[in-house]
Amino acid sequence: MGGEPWFYFVPYQADISRALQGLRTREFEAGRYNPVTPFPEFPVAAHAPSPGAQHASIEEAIEAADADGTRSILDIERVSDDPDYGVISPLSEDDLVELFGTSTPTREMIESNEDLFENIDRGQGIYVVAYRDGQPSEIFFAGYSFD
Repeated sequence: MGGEPWFYFVPYQADISRALQGLRTREFEAGRYNPVTPFPEFPVAAHAPSPGAQHASIEEAIEAADADGTRSILDIERVSDDPDYGVISPLSEDDLVELFGTSTPTREMIESNEDLFENIDRGQGIYVVAYRDGQPSEIFFAGYSFD
C-alpha cells in the first residue's frame, strides 16, 4: 500500500506553527483521522461532517493508527525549514516559481497544480501561503501518510 495524500486550507496567520497546531486540534476533535475515519476525504473544511474524537489525545490516536499513520495532519508535529518525518516545511521560493510562475500563488493556482505533491515524501508535509489581491489569505498544508 502506498502513502495517502492529504491537504487542507486554513485562514492565514503569520504564525505557521500556531496555524498547524490549531488545525491538528480541529481535525483530532472532529475525528477526521485514521483509524476513526480510515480514509478521510480532502480537502476538509472546518464544517465537514465528523464522528468526533475516539481517542484521549492526539498521541493516542497516532499510536492507534500504527504504521499507516493517521492519514491526516495529525502525523505532522511541527514546522521546520527543512523537510523531515513528522514535519511540515515551506516550499522554497524557487519551487514556488517553478510550480506556479510566481512566489505568491493564489488558492486557485494551488488547487489546480497536482505537481506540488511530487515534492513530498511519505510521512512529511509542505505548506504554501495562498494570496488574494496580493495579500496572504490562506495557508495550504499538504502531505503524505506514512503508508
